[in-house]
Amino acid sequence: MIDERIYEQFCEIGRDLYTAGMISSHGGNISIRVGDRVIIKRRGAQLGRLKPHDLIETGLFKNDSGVALASTELLAHRTIYMRTPALAIVHCHPRAAIAFSLSRDEIVPIDNEASYLLKKVPVITEEFASGTPEMANKLADALTAYKIVMLRGHGSFAIGQTLDEAFHWSTTLEESCQIALWAKLINEPFIEYRGMSQGYTRW
Repeated sequence: MIDERIYEQFCEIGRDLYTAGMISSHGGNISIRVGDRVIIKRRGAQLGRLKPHDLIETGLFKNDSGVALASTELLAHRTIYMRTPALAIVHCHPRAAIAFSLSRDEIVPIDNEASYLLKKVPVITEEFASGTPEMANKLADALTAYKIVMLRGHGSFAIGQTLDEAFHWSTTLEESCQIALWAKLINEPFIEYRGMSQGYTRW
């Protein structure tokens, strides 16, 4: 039986992801690590309308009875937990960030908040971008150095010590990409206002 407080956390973040337009009705997934256990969204569940049976608990290092119902991204979540200090993961489909990922190898924010919090976000390419060992390993490698990464054309994976923290990085990236998109639409010369901004692309 999953603790009621954990269920409430999943419900809040799942609902916020949906209402913020960060996922479609059945898209994305979130998880937490509790010791050698992983709690993750059920395959096919709606993040914005989670029910208690939509949370699946399984082993971090080995399968048990819950694994058949777990998200198809379970392998990626497990690999990230085994290779990083993360205790929570948010995977979502932020629309502006996905659009930028189609033409860039990294997303370098131009706004103040994302410049400070994220510096830059790498974009990873994987031909079969769902549930494969290759994808899981590439994500885990990148997340040893970054808080959030983009999988080209697919979505973002953010890590944190809590779901709230991983959600913060996810929304910060999407807000930054929307700001960059609006700046392109305004199409006026960019006035640099940040100290040491030249370092962001090298970070």
